Order: sequence, then structure tokens, then C-alpha cells
Amino acid sequence: MLDKYITPVIKPILNPIVVVLHKRGISADQLTVVGFIIGMLALPLLAYQLWFGALIAVLLNRVFDGLDGALARYAHQSTSAGGYLDITLDFLFYAAIPLGFILANPAQNAIAGALLLAAFIGTGSSFLAFAIAAERFQLDKPQFKYKSFYYLNGLTEGTETIAFFVAFCLWPQHFVILASIFAAACAITIFTRIYGGYHTLKRFEAK
Repeated sequence: MLDKYITPVIKPILNPIVVVLHKRGISADQLTVVGFIIGMLALPLLAYQLWFGALIAVLLNRVFDGLDGALARYAHQSTSAGGYLDITLDFLFYAAIPLGFILANPAQNAIAGALLLAAFIGTGSSFLAFAIAAERFQLDKPQFKYKSFYYLNGLTEGTETIAFFVAFCLWPQHFVILASIFAAACAITIFTRIYGGYHTLKRFEAK
């Protein structure tokens, strides 16, 4: 929901860094992989209840995630392969965070963490399945033209996800309530995406 407002603010901040990275011959795909590795460090850090370390890993992962796309566009190297790599590793990273909290305290966090993981499956599948159909009909990407695929928005997007991840790390004792709230918000996103996506495709099929 907030991505379309946050992205224009962050983009100018990243541009100077992107210029330096491009001059050094660093590719967007390299940033994607390095950012993923850093983000996955949050899993063992969370499992051992090293909350601050996990928070740093999460934030660095998001910085790299912003830089890789910006670098690809700056270098005119945006590709379907790069977009595929980026979104796949993003979803693996997203799943690692609730798993880390489950491992940290299974008795307390398992149910809420499992609900959130199930919600992530719903948001991810409704998001990616529509992108496949949108490519077939060559639908425009009015809000996210810089994306390599159709970006079906919703109540919970990247900005909201990271905000909750940060909250998890800052207040781990409240993970159950925070994860439950986020899972409920994801459920709303799943419903609106399925409803909106289905009717959008029906209209195009009727033409």
C-alpha cells in the first residue's frame, strides 16, 4: 500500500551509490545475491535471539534490494532473469524471518509464525500468478513501470513487510501479537488481490 509513496523518496538517495557501483563494474545480480546472503544471516541470529544483529541483517538486505533494481535501470540492464532472481530470493528471505522467531521460541511463537508463513504463501502466489496472466495480456504497469513484471499492489507490500520485520526485532516479546496482526492484514491483501485480479482478467478475456 505504501510502496508507491516510499519508492520516489528513496530513489534519489540511492542514485549516487548506484553511480559508484556501476563505475566499479558491479552488476545488479551480484547485489541481489549478496543482499540475499546478508538477509539470510537473520535466520540464525533470530534463532539465537540476537535481535539487534538480526535487525541489521534485515535492514542491509533491504538496502541491497533497493540498490539492485536501481543499478539495473541505471545501467540499462533490466532483464526478466534478474527480476526472477530478485523476487525469488526476496520471498525466501521473507519466509526466513518468521521461521527465525519460531526457532527462537517454538512454544510461544510457533502458531503465530506458522500463520504468517501461510499468509506469505497466499500473498506471494496471488501476486506472482497474476503477473503470469498479466504478461500474457500485456497489461500495463501503471504504478510500478520500473518493475520487470506486473506488480499487483495490496494492503501489505514491501514497505509494510519491512516495517513489521523491524518491529519484530525491536519488540520480540510481542512477536505473537504483531505477527497475528500482520497475518490478518496479509489475509485482506490475499482477498483483494484474488478478487481484483480475477475480475480484471475476466474483463480482458471478454474483449
